[in-house]
Amino acid sequence: MRKPIGFLIAVAAGVSLAQGGREVPDPRTRTYVMPTRVVWTSADSASSSVARAELLVSERHGQVPEGLFLAGSGCRLENKGAPASVLVDFGRELHGGVQLASGGPSGKDVKVRVRCGESVAEALSELGERGACNDHAIRDGVIDLPWLGTRETGNTGFRFVRIDLVSKGVLSLESVRAVSLMRPMPQLGAFKSSDERLNAVWATAARTLHLCCQDYIWDGIKRDRLVWMGDMHPEVMSLMAVFGRQEVLTASLDYMRLTTPADKWMNTMPSYTLWWIRCQHDWYRYTGDLGYLKTQHAYIKAVFANLVKFIGPDNRCALPSGFLDWPTQHNRKAVDAGMQALMLMTFEDGERLGAALDDADLQALCQTGAARLRQVSPAPEGSKQAAALLALAGLSDAKAMNEQFLAKDGVQGVSTFYGYYMLEAMAKAGDVQRGIDTVRGYWGGMLDMGATSFWEDFNVAWTNNAFRIDELPVAGKRDIHGDYGEFCYKGFRHSLCHGWSSGPAAWLIGHVLGIQVAEVGCKTVRVKPFLGDLQWAEGSFPTPLGVIKVRHERQADGSIKSEISSPEGVKIVRE
Repeated sequence: MRKPIGFLIAVAAGVSLAQGGREVPDPRTRTYVMPTRVVWTSADSASSSVARAELLVSERHGQVPEGLFLAGSGCRLENKGAPASVLVDFGRELHGGVQLASGGPSGKDVKVRVRCGESVAEALSELGERGACNDHAIRDGVIDLPWLGTRETGNTGFRFVRIDLVSKGVLSLESVRAVSLMRPMPQLGAFKSSDERLNAVWATAARTLHLCCQDYIWDGIKRDRLVWMGDMHPEVMSLMAVFGRQEVLTASLDYMRLTTPADKWMNTMPSYTLWWIRCQHDWYRYTGDLGYLKTQHAYIKAVFANLVKFIGPDNRCALPSGFLDWPTQHNRKAVDAGMQALMLMTFEDGERLGAALDDADLQALCQTGAARLRQVSPAPEGSKQAAALLALAGLSDAKAMNEQFLAKDGVQGVSTFYGYYMLEAMAKAGDVQRGIDTVRGYWGGMLDMGATSFWEDFNVAWTNNAFRIDELPVAGKRDIHGDYGEFCYKGFRHSLCHGWSSGPAAWLIGHVLGIQVAEVGCKTVRVKPFLGDLQWAEGSFPTPLGVIKVRHERQADGSIKSEISSPEGVKIVRE
């Protein structure tokens, strides 16, 4: 039986698992990151002062300089009745914590408050203010600092850190360093083009996904530091396109199977069990790893034995508590339509998995279930999310769904999670150019507001009269972080690094570079580029047999010249 990733790492390290107190190495690496700028300090007054804050962005060494500590060689904070404060920017979203090095002249009872934020405004906020919280990760708390030593705190997602000296006296803050925790996953997939905006979106999407690959594949690194199965599918697709085969994925799939009985719902949500099946299917299609698939066989069969009970006598999906994504929750008819399409695609995936497993009974059950579900073709009820799924499932004509719904009102109605399926539906409709424009306008819209990772939710309307996440609050302007959001992500509780928003990393490789898996295990790969308004695009795609590299360039006569190199064992079909 395939073992979880922690077991595999421990065995590889020669650790005995039979004894108590076993050691399992952390698969992540630690790196130190220095601040790039001081964003703000509290004003000097009779009750507090800040001096030499600029030293925090100079070369520092993570400890107190011997022989200099009595004079105080760092940023000087003095509390004479009110906190003295400084806020620094690390330049990009990070996962991990903060290391503080403190020195003289004060040597006892030094307390500081450390606030991590994904935006400047969040780092400045009070707990309880517009959703600011410590849910899932402690990002705001008071700690003691040692004299002539270092202290680490925090295990969260952040870019900005505010430090307040809350005890009376003087503190020489010698250095503030972020401690970044990341899995060492080289980027084997790549995308570049003649459009720097697309390039920035792709790089940000890839980094967003990488940040969320921690103990398992998480939803977010500040909030939702959990394996939410339904949210993982865009991450699975991007993982295959950018990083290739990774144990963190199979460990996450196994974790959900081991913690959810087959007749229950993953994360208590029926649609999330459907997405688990879809992830298993797409992972097998990419890897061709039949050995791993066989370890899932009994569970997959039991899941479908339960799912088939929820095809109603009218052939409609009768699963309770349908969920697509948060922005669709208000439109329950659209949710029902999307669930019909999602359940159909899941049963079709199950039929193919049954064939791969040589299980005629599973194959027949899924084939019959899919045939029944295909008898119902609901309307998308004005939802781009539902329209995308109906198009991808073949329950509605892709071109019609694109013209009537996806192409309406620009990027209004696009969402960070289901935006990936909207892009896929546009491509199926033959409208890749609209997909490119959507990536520029929607995901690029987050970049315009200072994003260095992509968010849990985003509406382009939020940008109207709003200040950027890397700016101090501006009087008379909206706070794009603190003033928006709903459901579970109101205000500062909103995650600004959510893996489900990484879809462009996979989509740009799949539809602009045109690299598509055509046979299980990537034994045959189709290359059908689309440059649209681009002059050139190049990149790579990892397969289990090696990396495919391509470059497409528009010629003077309008034709596209393609250069393609592929590893041995991979057949390239050009279109």
